[in-house]
Amino acid sequence: MRFILAVCVGVLLVAVGFVFFILPARIDADMNVVTPHEPYGLTAEAEALHGTLRVGDLHSDMLLWMRDPTRWNDRGHTDLPRLRAGQVAFQVFSSVTKTPSGQNYDSNTADSDDITALAIVQRWPMRTWDSILERAVYHADRLNRLAERDDSFTVVRTRADLEAVLAARETDPAAMAGLLETEGAHPLEGEIGNVDVLWDAGYRMLGLQHFFDNALGGSLHGVSNDGLTDFGREVIHRMDERGLIIDVAHSSPQVVEDVLAMTDSALVVSHTGVHGHCAVKRNIPDALMQRIAAGGGLIGIGFWADVTCDDSPEGVAATLLAAIDLVGIDHVALGSDYDGTVTTTFDASEYAVLTDRLLAAGLGEDEVRQVMGENMIRFFLENLPAE
Repeated sequence: MRFILAVCVGVLLVAVGFVFFILPARIDADMNVVTPHEPYGLTAEAEALHGTLRVGDLHSDMLLWMRDPTRWNDRGHTDLPRLRAGQVAFQVFSSVTKTPSGQNYDSNTADSDDITALAIVQRWPMRTWDSILERAVYHADRLNRLAERDDSFTVVRTRADLEAVLAARETDPAAMAGLLETEGAHPLEGEIGNVDVLWDAGYRMLGLQHFFDNALGGSLHGVSNDGLTDFGREVIHRMDERGLIIDVAHSSPQVVEDVLAMTDSALVVSHTGVHGHCAVKRNIPDALMQRIAAGGGLIGIGFWADVTCDDSPEGVAATLLAAIDLVGIDHVALGSDYDGTVTTTFDASEYAVLTDRLLAAGLGEDEVRQVMGENMIRFFLENLPAE
């Protein structure tokens, strides 16, 4: 009897270990792939230039995965050591709080949610299992605790915070800024007061939609193609009052039109491609991109094939050049979508290959600096609240 009991307990422990430890790592590794490759060849000029860059990236979903961000991981795309190896000075970390089953770029409803199962399997706090808002608060807690564990990493909330990190980099190359944003504003759960909850948690940029229509309006991948709802307009007003930056990366074209019509705030498209260069639904129309740029906005170019039509380093560089041709050099930045369940051909430690390929494509050193990070740094210095 004792033997049978011991066997049952052993089987149970193995099952629990698989579900709560092995399975989450396997899911992460399977969904955030770096295509196997030999070390990329770099020119001496590119290596020298890259060592002087302040790289910035508008979109990483690292917080969705329960790997330890303080150590160099053998799965996924980002963690602090790999970001530092890539010369990253400023990283936006997104909070993914709900995704539909069968997620696709064409049409999704809000009737399902795969993040609930992921939250349970990855042992997120129970309060997150049935609350989208609590998932966003938990992700903010994770990033804020990371800053407590790493003295050279700062979650920036103000212009002064960012200026302090940039000044610290003059003597501490490991100094790095992180900024919180939501991947869609559904964590508001239909309550305008939750804008302040997210603000207090440390969020300074909100994406309006993700892969489904929400209470604010239509998604680029939803079913309605609607613009802003009355609640959406209320949220935009409140964001303007608080100084929250608006990200329309997954918003329907009509939502983008409506936002442009009602605010003078500079907008962000945090992770995207260029429709005229890669004609897919995921990339919003070129004319809208030009209007966003004309209003002082910033366009972050992604690294995965669905938006670039070529995810090689040369293909990503070509997409960046297409964006420059479309909206001008001052409005183009990086928007990797690292750890966003995408496959890429280089991870955060390998950013130097992009510097190399941009130089090879004909950009000058100052232009490379702008695209690789300085445009992003300037934008947030101009648009974050002063204090």
